[in-house]
Amino acid sequence: MITDPDNDNKHDTPMVFIIIGKGYEAKDSEGIELHILLRAPDDDSAVREALNALSEEGFIEADLDQIGIMTEEPVEEPHAAAYQGALEGEVSIIRFQ
Repeated sequence: MITDPDNDNKHDTPMVFIIIGKGYEAKDSEGIELHILLRAPDDDSAVREALNALSEEGFIEADLDQIGIMTEEPVEEPHAAAYQGALEGEVSIIRFQ
């Protein structure tokens, strides 16, 4: 995985993205609110990896509403554990039901 940004944005810490959206496990199901945390070199790669991870988890569709870079390490769960997972190269998916 590429970890250096491919643009002029230089960060002192790894770029951990948070993507907020909804995932759908069945065609007419009610969506599940999601926060996805992962490391990526840019936002396009982050979205692509997030969609791949959602597909692997059984989601057939997703509406991704917001994307941003985490500027601080979260201290409260479940985001703190998801952030650590992202630093280790995992795509962390937090479900809100």
